Amino acid sequence: MKKIIYSMVIGAIVLLSGCEDHLDTENLYDKNLSTFYKTPTDIDEAMNGVYNALFVDGVHSNEHLAANLLSDVMLGGGGPDDKSAKDVDKFVDPSEDTYRSLWIETYNGVSRANAVIEAVTDGDFTRYFDTAEEAEVFKNNTLGEAYFMRGFLMFRAARFFGGMPLIPTTESDRMVPRSSLSETWAFIASDFKTAAEMLPKKKANEYTLDTYGHANVWVAKAYIARAYLYYTGYMTNIEKQATDALPLPEGGSISKADVIAHLEDVRDNSGYRLTTDFRNLWPYSYVNQNARDYDPEGTHPVLPWAENEGLEWVGQDGPNSTIGTGNNEVMFAMRYGLADWSFGQKFNNRIPLFFGIRDHSMVPFGQGWGWGTVHNVFYANWPDEDTRKLGSVIDLNSKDPDMGLADWNIGKGDHNTGLVNKKYTTLQHDGPDGVKGLFYYLFNMVHGDPFQLWAAQDFYYLRFSDVLLMHSELTETADGLNAVRIRAGLDEIAYTLEDLKRERLFEFAFEGVRWFDLVRWGDVETSGNYYGIEAAVNNSGTETTYSVQYRAETKGLVPVPESEVRLSNGAYEQNPGW
Repeated sequence: MKKIIYSMVIGAIVLLSGCEDHLDTENLYDKNLSTFYKTPTDIDEAMNGVYNALFVDGVHSNEHLAANLLSDVMLGGGGPDDKSAKDVDKFVDPSEDTYRSLWIETYNGVSRANAVIEAVTDGDFTRYFDTAEEAEVFKNNTLGEAYFMRGFLMFRAARFFGGMPLIPTTESDRMVPRSSLSETWAFIASDFKTAAEMLPKKKANEYTLDTYGHANVWVAKAYIARAYLYYTGYMTNIEKQATDALPLPEGGSISKADVIAHLEDVRDNSGYRLTTDFRNLWPYSYVNQNARDYDPEGTHPVLPWAENEGLEWVGQDGPNSTIGTGNNEVMFAMRYGLADWSFGQKFNNRIPLFFGIRDHSMVPFGQGWGWGTVHNVFYANWPDEDTRKLGSVIDLNSKDPDMGLADWNIGKGDHNTGLVNKKYTTLQHDGPDGVKGLFYYLFNMVHGDPFQLWAAQDFYYLRFSDVLLMHSELTETADGLNAVRIRAGLDEIAYTLEDLKRERLFEFAFEGVRWFDLVRWGDVETSGNYYGIEAAVNNSGTETTYSVQYRAETKGLVPVPESEVRLSNGAYEQNPGW
């Protein structure tokens, strides 16, 4: 079996105060705002620090985990001692600082992006390049990435917290009050717009492996659309202040027509496209492929499911993937890799572990903590002819011996429905070299084979299918909608908003998208969701039912960390309902 080893360079720039040098020499070890950011290498290291802010320490600050537990199609799950998962699922705050890591890393990243923007704007890099044009390309690309990432970090936080303190420069007061929703989203929109104007237009397959996972012009344009849909939806349906424009801080706004034009540019000119088989996006298809091939002499039994399905993984390294056939659908991803107990679990993907099957292990799926079990009524309502159903959910209730389920016992863990998400879950396969975990890099494996550190699977922030579905939603046309449906083996249909909503539900199930869709549509407050619908669950051996009621007074937001509220000395107000 192939080992997939990722190495990840995590750059975090520590700004140290300068000191007087009594010798007439340069202190090479003391990097600060006056001595750093001078060369392209400095700038690249600084940009690594900006991207580093994507990683959070607290697991509930992880966007993927938090948004899925808040959504209507996943239950809290876990074991009897996993109270925090159940609390988040029930719209109860487990502790006063549940989401503090998200808040802290947002402003770490914003501060680093500000430093890059200021240094590059004023910097002259011509002597490091053969031509002035090359230096200008470097400058514009760096500024575009920095503006995008500053906007993205604020976008990620604002969808959870609402209005945010705005800190646009390195000299800005860090204790300013939280800005209004409109001011916050205007700041985000301006950064995305600036990024889209500065980043070079290259086709998807022109980006190299070392830049995969970085922002590009097509990502910036798609996030203008995401910001537009979320802001206008939230203001209209939650705040009851109808609007059809995304404001800009300097005046003016981004209109629906502007957003549609951006999406059509991405659709027609980016080079991104749908993967032919939806299931090939996910790493279990690699296990499938590998299981068919690893035992040419027949000394190990070939897995029946692998032999019959014939899936072929497209990889997670973009169009130029060295493993797989090339992933032309994923546009923006969070790259995981580094795993070591001394670093904690910050840089490996903990979602497969937390969402993995509790207390059961079978090839190709390994065990985990059993959080985020799938709502059985939602699963029952998913049409069987939709290939995404089988491609997204492991049905442990099938007891399929070919899947190693003959001895599976549902009486393990709480809120157990026997249904587990298949996109992000622990994977394993006993290859000839004995390796079990997939998509991991163990820096110092001193504790044997720790399955808690197995996963370095990318988290897909943005796929091309979302560009198509956003375009259908904004234009109220069916072309993008039907392209996604055809890929799933479904017939074409005429456009309706309800069909669009169902398509997004099935296409992005368990990817952290559903919660934000429910909020922006106002559907968290209506009967068009699975809140309040009883799921048939097993709690550590006891058959019962379980349901969650959404609390409308929270307005779809999570609490601002109480420690940050206290530190602000009255500048921050807590969100409603908390």
